[in-house]
Amino acid sequence: MIVDERFVTYINSLNSGNTALLNEIEAEALRTDVPVIRKETQACLKLLLALKQPQRILEVGTAVGFSAILMKTYNPAQCTITTIENYDKRIPLARENFRRAGMENDIALVEGDAADVLEHMEGTYDMVFMDAAKGQYLHFLPQVLRLLRHGGMLVSDNVLQDGDIIESRYAVIRRNRTIHRRMRSYLYELTHHEQLVTAVLPVGDGITVSSKI
Repeated sequence: MIVDERFVTYINSLNSGNTALLNEIEAEALRTDVPVIRKETQACLKLLLALKQPQRILEVGTAVGFSAILMKTYNPAQCTITTIENYDKRIPLARENFRRAGMENDIALVEGDAADVLEHMEGTYDMVFMDAAKGQYLHFLPQVLRLLRHGGMLVSDNVLQDGDIIESRYAVIRRNRTIHRRMRSYLYELTHHEQLVTAVLPVGDGITVSSKI
């Protein structure tokens, strides 16, 4: 927990909520231990969508499709979303959820390792939502920046690792040390990259919001 749990509980109590279908998909995901973006992150993402109104969105990491459906639902602008997923067991669930939402024609799911998929993608995107394997964010970044248009927005989730990011690598569980090191490098790169203006926000499990200049 990054922010005091009482603050989070209070902030979430003010949340106006989601559609019935999104609530259903979220509950199904949580019952089967599939991670979905946290309530605070959902609220922040809705705000960013309202401000930016992106017409072309790229998502790295689909899971069961919850965040893609949320972005399509709460974006005031008409948009298409391309989302990338590599985990075979989740792909059919995501496709079914897109069908349930009536969004199968607006959300394109690309199967495969994001590192390979991104390298072969063309065109530009107004917004990229990074929510895949945390240890790979830094590896994905060059191709993501290539695909992000000037003035576009990159949002990265789970960057503060429940507060572990501020700890010494030796205070982190051994199996998490590589991810810890790579995420610190990713945050440094985002905040020092000449093409980006970035804010690191203690929202949910930590997000970054970057604008490409």
